[in-house]
Formats: sequence, structure tokens, C-alpha cells
Amino acid sequence: MTTTIIILCTLAALLELDTTYAFQTLVSRPIIAGPLLGLFMGDVLAGVQVGVFAELLLLDISPLGGIIPPSGVVATAIPLILYSQGIELHFGFFLGILAAICYSFFDTFLRKTRFKWLIYSEQRIGRKPADLWRILIMSLALSFLMTFVFISTATWLCTQVMLMVTPLISAKVNFAFHLAYLAVPWIGLATLIPTFRLKTR
Repeated sequence: MTTTIIILCTLAALLELDTTYAFQTLVSRPIIAGPLLGLFMGDVLAGVQVGVFAELLLLDISPLGGIIPPSGVVATAIPLILYSQGIELHFGFFLGILAAICYSFFDTFLRKTRFKWLIYSEQRIGRKPADLWRILIMSLALSFLMTFVFISTATWLCTQVMLMVTPLISAKVNFAFHLAYLAVPWIGLATLIPTFRLKTR
């Protein structure tokens, strides 16, 4: 892994904390995370494009009840990290969406596993309230580390897959993926139209 990839994975893991675990300032939304990651990799326009596309595609999925939606940060970070390695955005984007869906299952597993830790932490804080900040920082650090490991692993796997598959991709398949990528914002807008209609009635 190059220094740029490590920095991007670190920044993505930090942004993912904003989704649920800390602050919730909306910097984890793809439309904001994309330009930030693009700025660090030296291509803000690519960051804006991927961020807007991912935002439009994932905007209608709400974290209601037990549903954990695909991670907007992962969906944005993976394509940009792959793009920094010379992999086309239209391939990276769909790999990023797949990784974001996988992350939702990974996050579900982490939350179930964390439940016992939370019970233990609550009892410990009850006995010794001064430990609150130490436990809080430790929880955030563990969440960051697990997300960093997931993004790094997903990046490595996607890179290996693309290195093997790219020589086999024909011009027609490449063009088809490019068209599908350009269709993403229109699909996202189409899913929002019924929502706006309901709100105006």
C-alpha cells in the first residue's frame, strides 16, 4: 500500500465515524466525503462526481428500524482509491457500491458483537464514573480500526480483481459499464421523484 492509499483509507475510516458513532455533522454524506477525499488524492472533480453519484443513489435508503444502509463513505472512498491507482471510475464505482453493501452486513455484525461490550462498559462506568472518557475513546478507536481494516481489505481485493480482469474486458463491456455509470444519477433522481410528489400533496 502506498502512502496516498493509507491516508485515504485513514480519512475514510474517520469520516465513517461521523455516520453513527461520533459528531454526526453530515461530513460522512457522499456529497461531502467525495470532494474531501478527492482533495486529498489531488482530483477534486473526481471526488465531486463520485460523491454526487453515490449521494443520489443512496439518498432514498433510510436507516429505519434495524436497517443499516450501505455506507456512503465506503461507496465513495473505494472508487476514488482505485482511481488513484489508474482504475477507471466506472468500474470502481460499482465495486464501491458492492463494498458499501458488504460493509452494512459487517457493521451489523460489529453492532451485535459490541452489545456485550456495552453492557460491560455500563457496569464499569457505574462502579467508576471517571472511566467514561477512556471507555468512550477506546470504543471510537476500535470502531475506527475495524472500519480502516475493512476499507483497506476491500481496496486490496478490488485492486487484485481489477488487475486480473482488466486485460479480459472488451471495448464493448467497457463502454457498457461507462454508460451504466452515467445512468446512475438519473436512476437516483427517478427514485426521488415519488418522494417529492408525496411531500407536495
